[in-house]
Amino acid sequence: MNDSLLTVNDVKTHFQVKRGPFYKRQHGVLRAVDGVSLSLREGEILGLVGESGCGKSTLARTIMRLLPITSGAVTFNGKDLTNYERDALRRVRPEFQMIFQDPYASLNPRKTVYDTLAEPLLTHDIVERSAVATEVGRLMETVGLAKRFVRKYPHEFSGGQRQRIAIARALALRPRLIIADEPVSALDVSVQAQILNLLRTLCKEEQLAMILISHDLGVVRHMVHRIAVMYLGKIVEQGPASDVFDHPRHPYTRALLAAILKPTADAAATLSELVLKGDPPSPVNPPSGCAFHPRCPWATAECAASTPPLIACGEGHEAACIRLDAVGATVPK
Repeated sequence: MNDSLLTVNDVKTHFQVKRGPFYKRQHGVLRAVDGVSLSLREGEILGLVGESGCGKSTLARTIMRLLPITSGAVTFNGKDLTNYERDALRRVRPEFQMIFQDPYASLNPRKTVYDTLAEPLLTHDIVERSAVATEVGRLMETVGLAKRFVRKYPHEFSGGQRQRIAIARALALRPRLIIADEPVSALDVSVQAQILNLLRTLCKEEQLAMILISHDLGVVRHMVHRIAVMYLGKIVEQGPASDVFDHPRHPYTRALLAAILKPTADAAATLSELVLKGDPPSPVNPPSGCAFHPRCPWATAECAASTPPLIACGEGHEAACIRLDAVGATVPK
């Protein structure tokens, strides 16, 4: 897409697996991200969902260039970041930032809130040194924290307040893109709603693009414009949020949605077919063909023989399943 702010093209992130008591020998290749393509426009929110271990966080860190890219390309604002070295990355990093999952671990316990927010401002010359205090105060107000807290340390805040500080730190560099990796999974339910509402408001007011990563479709349901569903390192379905929720086409997406629905007596039998059996396969030794076929109630021998590509099944809606007609397009209510 020519108007995309971010384009991820067939990105793979593989790790060598080595074993041995003394001399480590290569035992295999862990395919954490295995050929992912997606795009994001300015001001758009993309929900990246899937079970734990499917490669969501690895993909996020690969896009951020915190992990090396095995193959493929990541283009941001027209710049191909794939082969950028450390100095070149440092110059463009203010434009894309990340909010990490654990607010307890992502903040330096030895730095006050003021120092945490002032450091990126000074490092990247965002404002004059004389204006740093004013900008730190503005950031605190933006995320709903009082200015008087700037001299406190992270351990003096609750989990929700810590995450607000982490959001303020990401906003300090005035980025165009934020990747939020499970930003509310470590928080209480009541605090989750506050943080999600804050992120949605900031995206609207600041025209930020965002990739919101979650294993829970219910968390992203009312926040995102588009959804990409990930399974064992691959995107198995993506499309407009309303279309994916109302007409999911991949069996895995249907199973994820069934997990957040409250089944009625009439739907119980159908929903039982959608309950995932067993654990996801190992990315070191993935199944042949469609990686989901060992857990899929609609799988046939053909599913184990060939890897399905993403097939168009609506306007901007794609699913990687060769049995789309058999799977159907509705989820029991």
